Amino acid sequence: MAAKVRRDDMVKVMAGKARGRTGRVLRVNPKKQQVFVEGCNMQKRHQRPRTIADTQRGGEVGGVIEAEGPIHISNVMLLDPTSNEATRVGMSRENGQRTRIARRSGEAID
Repeated sequence: MAAKVRRDDMVKVMAGKARGRTGRVLRVNPKKQQVFVEGCNMQKRHQRPRTIADTQRGGEVGGVIEAEGPIHISNVMLLDPTSNEATRVGMSRENGQRTRIARRSGEAID
């Protein structure tokens, strides 16, 4: 099955605590059916600081780190490239290649 949501797509979150927000897809985990959307579902993680020698070489400094958390792929919808509204995604075959189609406008996405 071809992926309907890919990295660098603009999506709108339809459910959950980030409902209504739009953002760019940072990465996709197809096995767990999860996407990571820029600025949505922010989670804080406390990280122990590295040794002084590691920080001088560019290692990470400790503290509270905020990062995007996963959102289930069923809770996001792709944004239509023409109207910038949420749309379902269809597939069409042309010359043996699959292309994604926005159902709202019929435009090709890629």
